[in-house]
Amino acid sequence: MSMETITTTEEFTALVASVEASQGYKKPIAFGIARVDRGQKNADKILQANYAVVNWNENFGSAAVFIKSLQEANIAVDFSGSQFVATINDNFVANAMAIFAPFLAEATGDAHRNVQVVKTLSHIEDIGKDFRITFLFEDDNASSVEAAYLKLYALSLAKAPLRGVNLNGVFGILSNVAWVGSMPFELDYLRENEIEMKLNGTFPTIDSVDKFPRFLQHVIPADNTRILDTSKVRMGAQLANGTTVMPGASYINFNAGTLGPVMVEGRVSSSAIVGSGSDVGGGASILGVLSGTDGNPISIGENTLLGANSVTGLPLGDGCIVDAGVTILAGTKISISATELAKINEANPEANLADKESFKGEELQSLNGIHYRQNSTTGTTVARRSTREVKLNEDLH
Repeated sequence: MSMETITTTEEFTALVASVEASQGYKKPIAFGIARVDRGQKNADKILQANYAVVNWNENFGSAAVFIKSLQEANIAVDFSGSQFVATINDNFVANAMAIFAPFLAEATGDAHRNVQVVKTLSHIEDIGKDFRITFLFEDDNASSVEAAYLKLYALSLAKAPLRGVNLNGVFGILSNVAWVGSMPFELDYLRENEIEMKLNGTFPTIDSVDKFPRFLQHVIPADNTRILDTSKVRMGAQLANGTTVMPGASYINFNAGTLGPVMVEGRVSSSAIVGSGSDVGGGASILGVLSGTDGNPISIGENTLLGANSVTGLPLGDGCIVDAGVTILAGTKISISATELAKINEANPEANLADKESFKGEELQSLNGIHYRQNSTTGTTVARRSTREVKLNEDLH
């Protein structure tokens, strides 16, 4: 069934209102149309989903249009679950074009991006093979590749805050594939065709084997954000404007990232967040929830320096310094002199640290202005009030 063309914005608004008022309708928290890559051996197996536009708690009018267009194309939308995925067809596109008609002429640039998606699809043949639409009604565990990618996109595009999306089950949903540029290949397909492909000179140059693609395969970063090696940032990471990710020992995992201009030359593990103006030195490691933090997600404050090859397994406040090679964990024994303790208490009046000479790292977590060092004579870890402000070179960010 084809929709009649909407001619005015008033008609459009009325149609959206009627759809949203229909029995059983639920507004999605997220939705989008993706071009999917299918398995070379198993065409029913979705290997990745490319979303040109991601909607996260926004554009509910477009969601209503898409749902109405599906229903009029005889594709029933199931609102009973937490998520719904369906293959779209030419009838869906024609219906959406008819409803979006008042906005087609002005849908360019940043205006009406969902309309631009439909306009582009209207010029593509055989869309039922490669295009799927996804709705998330609740942030439950992902039950499809399309849903998993929609969540990863929301993080990498900063539509959702870090640690603000349920990623449980994502590893079980995504397949381990060979990445050749932005194209995933089933490993079984490569094994079965290895002899023929190698003898014919068609065996691909594999960049990586992983369940996740690289960040730059899907996301265009801000103009003043630099990633000097594409392998160093995983899809699902979030990079704020001004972040620089150097080659070498650097890496930013999914559901981890930065909140402002940050220099990254070390490892930012999954769930770790680095504040604006901080510097993660060469080979430094911020531990993730599965690698020594007892499930405690690590946040690094603003203008904090992690020295080369240091290890941080507890949250740090603003203006902290961890010297090169020093390891700070929740259970690390840290000595503080009475003089320095008074200065740290003054900088953190809410902490009210006890008058003693030795602390566990967890007692100092998230406090500001602490400099962690190692006594070169005794080898003990010591803390003192930081005496310098960490500043990034503005010309480089």
